[in-house]
Amino acid sequence: MTNENLWNYRPDVYGGDRSLDLIGFEVQAPDGEIGPVEEESTMADDSYIVIDTGSWISDRSTLLPAGLITRVDPVERTVHVSPTREEIMEAPQFHGAEAGAPRSRERLGAYYAQRLVERAPAG
Repeated sequence: MTNENLWNYRPDVYGGDRSLDLIGFEVQAPDGEIGPVEEESTMADDSYIVIDTGSWISDRSTLLPAGLITRVDPVERTVHVSPTREEIMEAPQFHGAEAGAPRSRERLGAYYAQRLVERAPAG
């Protein structure tokens, strides 16, 4: 997945008109709960969720590109993501208005793109 593709929902995860409001859904990493979605964007090439991670990373919100979402469960109100809790905790931080800033987005996209490359099977 390229850095650009990180900022779009995968069609098999969240297709159609994207009318489902994810705010308040719990975010689940492969190794545990992260926190609730507090903000989202469904704009083409600029889709992401902002997660309130204050329950385990003090006073912090984390922006996660939509391409890292692996499944949305509307019945359980859960968003499943591919990064681990540690990867999310180590991600570059942003503050308020920085969420939409190109430089912050570029830095965050590069961080997650590198994690995906590191995880890819050799071959």
